Amino acid sequence: MANGWSIFIGLAIIIGMCVAAWVFAPKGENQVLWRSSLILSFVSCYLMWAIAFLAQLNPLIEPRRSDLRAEYIHH
Repeated sequence: MANGWSIFIGLAIIIGMCVAAWVFAPKGENQVLWRSSLILSFVSCYLMWAIAFLAQLNPLIEPRRSDLRAEYIHH
């Protein structure tokens, strides 16, 4: 089951991928373009995943069952 540590584990993986992209980017005149493209895409994907993950940890709207009879609904 997912817990709060998943965010930090994912962050550590993304930091490792960003460092690898920085170090192993192909040399040449487009090296800066490669580095920035890879790092920006990693960070963007991580932010999208983290926002979606954190939104599921504390939902704003709780689901309501409509198939319950009135005497079983607790207020």
